[in-house]
Amino acid sequence: LRPMPGPAALLIDLAGTLYTDAGAIPGAVEAIARLRREGRAFRFVTNTTRRSRRGLVERLRGYGFEVDPGELFTSVLAGVRVLRERGIRRVAPFVAQDTLEDLAEFELVGGTAAAAAASPAPAAVVIGDLGDQWTPALLNQAFRYLLDGALLLAFQRDRYWLGKTGLELDAGPYVAALEYATNTQAVISGKPSPGFYLGALSEMGVPERAGAAMVGDDLWADVA
Repeated sequence: LRPMPGPAALLIDLAGTLYTDAGAIPGAVEAIARLRREGRAFRFVTNTTRRSRRGLVERLRGYGFEVDPGELFTSVLAGVRVLRERGIRRVAPFVAQDTLEDLAEFELVGGTAAAAAASPAPAAVVIGDLGDQWTPALLNQAFRYLLDGALLLAFQRDRYWLGKTGLELDAGPYVAALEYATNTQAVISGKPSPGFYLGALSEMGVPERAGAAMVGDDLWADVA
């Protein structure tokens, strides 16, 4: 029997797969180094929206991983691709402050960027994980932008994640609340949307049908 051919590329999750808040998972740094020695095509991929790409690269390097910024594909960068494709320039960001730098090419209005009293209405509302920074006022602001016709773009809609004190709500429940309140459906840029995986493969120059493997720790967002 001939051995099964390996995948043309690997898409490798970050939090919970390569590291936790305690540091690199044992063997992970060595595993990535081995992939490099073997010349395997791979991308680091993540739904994390609390850090910019620069911040994630710094974290990986701090844990001992060799990484170039171009090797990291995030749900925020996938969302930027969606906004570009739709010709959207004015955006209301509901994301962590560190993430705003990955949206620098857009005109940012309201949300966590700045007051929007005299600004034109945004063409899109973008949602990331804000954790305990979510307030009724922020949710209501996003709700009103959506009622005025803005696109609802969620960088991810994960249900929860494992924080330092236990499970914590992620962005998904807040996205679901806005969908329900406005009777609309969000566009999802992160995992597990097909566009996310195809975007990562496209950046590597790997054809869609070449075959890739997702390496992750989340049964819903990474595997299902």
